[in-house]
Amino acid sequence: QVQLVESGGGLVQAGGSLRLSCAASGRTFSSYTMAWFRQAPGKEREFVARISWSGISTYYADSVKGRFTISRDNAKKTVYLQMNSLQPEDTAVYYCAATVSSTYNSWGQGTQVTVSS
Repeated sequence: QVQLVESGGGLVQAGGSLRLSCAASGRTFSSYTMAWFRQAPGKEREFVARISWSGISTYYADSVKGRFTISRDNAKKTVYLQMNSLQPEDTAVYYCAATVSSTYNSWGQGTQVTVSS
């Protein structure tokens, strides 16, 4: 497994931007598909975006498509989530996760994103 640590969360006004980072440890980071999930208070954790090991293939939830961009730097063992045009409904704890199959078995501790109206 790979260990993951998220950073970059905070408080931002509606319409603003944040960039989240997820730093990984381990020698095989480039083998993992990476993803971002989020969990709002009282709601289930939901998928946000994922990126293939090469960075060529990305996929987004409809709710963030066109506003969020996932990217990765395998040399730095880091995956990013650029979030633009943030809205109050984007308020949640954001988690990064890693998988080499279809099950995400490595998770970070999460970073809080709060969007004020």
